[in-house]
Amino acid sequence: MFNESDDFQEIRDAIRQLCRQFPDEYFRQIDAQDAYPEAFVDALMQAGWLAAMIPEEYGGTGLGLTAATVIMEEINRCGGNAGAVHGQMYNMGTLLRNGSKAQKEKYLPAIAAGKLRIQSMAVTEPTTGTDTTKIKTTAVKKKDGRWVVNGQKVWISRVQHSDLMILLARTTPLAEVKKKSEGMSVFIVDLHQAIGRGLEVRPIPNLVNHETNELFFDNLEIPEENLIGEEGRGFKYILDGLNAERTLIAAECIGDGYWFIERARKYASERVVFDRPIGQNQGVQFPIADAFIEIEAANLMRFEAARRFDAHQNCGAQANMAKYLAAKASWEAANVCLQTHGGFGFAKEYDIERKFRETRLYQVAPISTNLIYAYVAEHILGLPRSF
Repeated sequence: MFNESDDFQEIRDAIRQLCRQFPDEYFRQIDAQDAYPEAFVDALMQAGWLAAMIPEEYGGTGLGLTAATVIMEEINRCGGNAGAVHGQMYNMGTLLRNGSKAQKEKYLPAIAAGKLRIQSMAVTEPTTGTDTTKIKTTAVKKKDGRWVVNGQKVWISRVQHSDLMILLARTTPLAEVKKKSEGMSVFIVDLHQAIGRGLEVRPIPNLVNHETNELFFDNLEIPEENLIGEEGRGFKYILDGLNAERTLIAAECIGDGYWFIERARKYASERVVFDRPIGQNQGVQFPIADAFIEIEAANLMRFEAARRFDAHQNCGAQANMAKYLAAKASWEAANVCLQTHGGFGFAKEYDIERKFRETRLYQVAPISTNLIYAYVAEHILGLPRSF
């Protein structure tokens, strides 16, 4: 259903073909074991799909964020969970847009070839949450040029399944900067060298199968050349990456939404009660139709956000609104799908309860609905700052 052709049909067909090798049973088992879909991620990397945003000169395909969102959408639309790999896309963007020529030449060919994973980004802290300008993790430069990092991060995903991590740390004390968004810097952390040598990783068990952790930095040394861009401008670089993250996650929610709608449509057409399909009842079919309309609308905003990002235009408003609309639409579709299936929706063999848990996350992360409201109120509508 809903296979109307578009400019990305070849990508859609290829991702669907790959995903057929990993049916519902595969992801159901991964979820039951709280495991990482290693085989699935390897297949995506070997096929080059996670190198979509890397320019051809570095071994990638140079397709841009719009194509990357289609890849993420199709993974979720086929019943998988792109949360295992989406970090590779937006973290790569931070390196692509702000890294030095030497950094790109060092890392991008290996990432494009599937030899390196850069799937983790350390920004959030226990006492600051989304108030990023007040992060307490510090990086102090020594006389020999090396940076020494101390502090703590939380909800940092895929650390155990990454080779490299993007780290945001304060390099100038907050009291010494003119604007609170200044004085933070971004670094590339080689996790193989860092873990056990100043970096401690503690897993956090959680509701959905997202491998996530607390990180503790105790005099972790980072080479001088691992600073991305200019010292003190890291917040700007991170914001750019977060716009890509929100747009990618919007696409994943849209993929989830289509998955829920198709499952609800199929079940409502086949389930017979009182001698007729339950989908013949308007009380069943109208909520499904309503959820589908919401997903289609969110889909338009996703493409607008991605288009603006690829054109290097300001896309903060569109990325935030796309994430809000898509997360809301997918959650509504999840509820409709579960309600349509009744008690069977709670049975693991139908996979609805798994996808239900997974899509619920995006009402909260990577940015909550209320913060998107605040962004729109202040930055678009010009209302007084609420905090």
